[in-house]
Amino acid sequence: MPITTPKDMFARAYAEGFAVGGFNVNNMEIIQGIMQAGTAEQSPLILQVSAGARRYAGQEYIIKLMEAGLAENDLPVCLHLDHGQNFEICKDVIDGGFSSVMIDGSHLPYEENIALTKQVVAYAHDHGVWVEAELGQLAGVEDDVDVEHSVYTDPDQAAEFVGRTGCDSLAIAIGTSHGAYKFAGEAKLDFDRLEKIAALLPGYPIVLHGASSVPQHFVEMANQYGAEIGGAKGVPENLLRKAAASAVCKINIDTDIRLAMTATIRKYLAEHPSHFDPRQYLTVARDAVRDMVAHKIRTVLGSSNKI
Repeated sequence: MPITTPKDMFARAYAEGFAVGGFNVNNMEIIQGIMQAGTAEQSPLILQVSAGARRYAGQEYIIKLMEAGLAENDLPVCLHLDHGQNFEICKDVIDGGFSSVMIDGSHLPYEENIALTKQVVAYAHDHGVWVEAELGQLAGVEDDVDVEHSVYTDPDQAAEFVGRTGCDSLAIAIGTSHGAYKFAGEAKLDFDRLEKIAALLPGYPIVLHGASSVPQHFVEMANQYGAEIGGAKGVPENLLRKAAASAVCKINIDTDIRLAMTATIRKYLAEHPSHFDPRQYLTVARDAVRDMVAHKIRTVLGSSNKI
């Protein structure tokens, strides 16, 4: 099955009350684990590439790994640029074969965000590519994203922004944040704000960034074997499932993948000090990604058997 856009995925997700996972990929093992989980659960997938992943793996390597995964797994899969910083990056990945891009002008003044988003939308739509934009800002650090304070999305402004830019989906800020340290106190999402945005944009797909749950068993495992990940706390899965049942059609997951891999590799190397073949510890890391993603698909996203 060829790489697809999120259009049909999101239409069904909105109608049936589930979300599609936007899973960040950086290497072969992560792609394999995610694709294996998608096949087992019969779920659509969005594999997304950040600026950091493009620098690390190289755009051509990512695309070829994706093509290899699609040759082995008959799934609807979207290849998406996560947090595109400018028009040039978006154009580059569109020309390279990506089916969806995110242009992140959330750090810009409102009118500049609109102008940049419109520029990307015009080029992307001419090439049949989906465009995700962002309004509001998520706090936290992840790859090239570093924001100290959240700025929640204004519902009226969101409706105007979509109307003026023509973007296909919108990432909003309602309390999630990037990285492994999301909440100092009680975890909350502003569902009233989400409902207002959904009412003003009926049928329109909303995206949640910074939505990893930071599974505590992975944090504890990593710390047991030498890590120092103190106070890491994510978005509770029940809150994410509630969001997925509403207008949220895409939920981004990155930190949980990193934790699953790192904790598993630390444990393996500690228990097998004589092993030095990367295939040994990367195999169990790949399996950990597969199992974690399958869990997300079943219990958080609700996207099992939706292809």
